[in-house]
Amino acid sequence: MMTPEPNSAVSTITAMLREAQEAPQVVASLLDSNTPLCRDLGERLRASPPPFAVTCARGSSDNAATFVKYLLEIHSGLVTASVGPSVTSVYEARPRMRDALFLAVSQSGRSPDILNLAQAGRDDGALTVALVNDTSSPLASTCEVVLPLHAGPEKSVAATKSFIAALAAGLQLVAHWSQDQDLLNALDTLPEVLAKASAVDWSSALPLLSDADNLFVVGRGVGFAVAQEAALKLKETSGVHAEAMSAAELMHGPWTLAGDHFPILVLSQQDETLSGVNDLVTKLNEHGVPVVVAGAAEGPASVMLPAVEDVHPYLAPIALIQSFYPLVNAVALARGRNPDSPPRLRKVTETV
Repeated sequence: MMTPEPNSAVSTITAMLREAQEAPQVVASLLDSNTPLCRDLGERLRASPPPFAVTCARGSSDNAATFVKYLLEIHSGLVTASVGPSVTSVYEARPRMRDALFLAVSQSGRSPDILNLAQAGRDDGALTVALVNDTSSPLASTCEVVLPLHAGPEKSVAATKSFIAALAAGLQLVAHWSQDQDLLNALDTLPEVLAKASAVDWSSALPLLSDADNLFVVGRGVGFAVAQEAALKLKETSGVHAEAMSAAELMHGPWTLAGDHFPILVLSQQDETLSGVNDLVTKLNEHGVPVVVAGAAEGPASVMLPAVEDVHPYLAPIALIQSFYPLVNAVALARGRNPDSPPRLRKVTETV
């Protein structure tokens, strides 16, 4: 596996940037270590297919759960619901989850509301699976099956390598469950794809994004999760009021907000959504909206960012967020903020 070179969008090596650049090796370790676990879990799921799936997460982990939701619904045909943890922790309700696949995604595995919902799922007879970085955590003990994220210590408040690891873990589970050989073959290339993505230069977007106080981040389908993650990172590290929008939902009213001081970042992959995303980029350009385009979408745009080419569409969003992290690190620094220690935030947030 190649070692990524520093992205030229970066002027200072922060803990966030350093940890993001560790993601290719983290994913290589995860894929190797978790293969037997995913094979066994995939066999179990094929023998007893769940009627539906439930995801449970907060923050960046919930963005990763969005990615798994789209994979399960598009690739596996399994209706998947994101259940709010407050349903059990605050309202003390007990949703029926018998025989469902319950996926909890967490870095720390310690938030009481996540634990409460996971316990409720297991008590009701769901197959509970934790995608968690801390395998000694209460969440790992609560769930029947644990898929470790293998991200190692993450010092920056802003999650990077653990988020990418969660995407990889979810994709690996789906690949082994479906026994899709093309997807399994593509998965083997993911560490190399991420190493290349880490070295891609997105510095041309820095002037536009660092001057923006408001921003839409657009994605669609399997790419919507990384639009959510990019928007969250812009908020927490850079103080930019960024909102993730589906390319379809944007045109149902919100796009009227966009303009000279309200740009749009478009993240896209080469799949069935691309035609609609291209149409959106064209329309935004026609109305003079500043647009930054990354991925498979074509211009015209204010800024066109390079991306790793010839990537499986399920891998492409993971590569895009790998390229994005050095850029948002630079945006934060340009705005005079420390991306490792955003104001009022801690590494582990525990909610009820």
